Amino acid sequence: MSSKAPQSSRPDRLTEEEVLARVAKAARRASRFADEHITLAHGAGGKATRRLVESLFLEAFRNPLLETLEDQAVFDLRSETLAFTTDSFVVSPLFFPGGNIGDLAVNGTVNDLAVSGARPLYLSAGFILEEGFPVEKLRRIVESMQAAATAARVQIATGDTKVVERGKGDGCYISTAGVGVLERSIRLGAARAQPGDVVIVSGPIADHGVTILLARGELELESEILSDTAPLSGLVASLLDATSSVRCLRDATRGGVATVLNEIAVAADVCVRVEEDRIPVRDAVTGACELLGIDPLHVACEGRVVAVVGAAEAEAAIDAMRRDAAGREARVVGQISSEPRGTVLLRTKFGGTRIVDLLTGDPLPRIC
Repeated sequence: MSSKAPQSSRPDRLTEEEVLARVAKAARRASRFADEHITLAHGAGGKATRRLVESLFLEAFRNPLLETLEDQAVFDLRSETLAFTTDSFVVSPLFFPGGNIGDLAVNGTVNDLAVSGARPLYLSAGFILEEGFPVEKLRRIVESMQAAATAARVQIATGDTKVVERGKGDGCYISTAGVGVLERSIRLGAARAQPGDVVIVSGPIADHGVTILLARGELELESEILSDTAPLSGLVASLLDATSSVRCLRDATRGGVATVLNEIAVAADVCVRVEEDRIPVRDAVTGACELLGIDPLHVACEGRVVAVVGAAEAEAAIDAMRRDAAGREARVVGQISSEPRGTVLLRTKFGGTRIVDLLTGDPLPRIC
């Protein structure tokens, strides 16, 4: 009888990627909602937001439509398949280079419908106004909303207005809901990503978040950066018309592209691998992020889509997206692989590999 110990089929030492994957999974297991008070971080789209949504809201409201944790619910109603979404906007400042809270509210709601594959139809708009808010500013906001609605081919069909006492608001908040119709027999979702698929970003990232930061005067920088707020419904329609292997679409708002990639990795139980030198970031945005010590991947966009598409149709997808103004700089930034599961790995410009995790804290509050 041999006294040798049985041999393991696995090597004695873990690879760098296996170590990174184990670290990421351990962090997720430890991510439990134990906070006693709500903080700004709970609205930033990162780890705190995920704990809040999953541990409180999802547990309380659990149902099959909500469990997918997409940006909208898609459901059948008689002979139609509809998408329904809701959102709120508390951006500060209300007016910024490239837009204001009004067109941001319309575009944000339209985009949440568009990335489900739906054609947006109708929006609602609820206004919470602070006593003393100038009517001239409200008029500018409303006019920009109508212009954005016209551009996106939607109607603002209903609404509501409330006024709070002076000092108990912040000028103007807007709450929206939107309804759209799915006219194609396609269902999109983060869980549909498959190994071998490619990841596409429709244009330069982090423009909106950095624009808001500069508009607050927190950095003494002169820049021509504009918010990228724009409707994505036309771009999405062109993409879906040109291809048949789109798995997932997401607009990269709070938490930025990093949050979208992590949601895909976890929902599909795959590894998302991205190349740093392929990710489009404007030089001015990179400079501002370096000064602040933040990663552009964690900074919000308001007119960029992240798409997961079958590799065989990558070129057709890029061509279709580039036909729309919002997708002129679309490019493949990575791909989906099997292992390590539930992890986003970034190949850096220097040849190393690091985990891209969810945002921790809230370096840029009130961006939408």
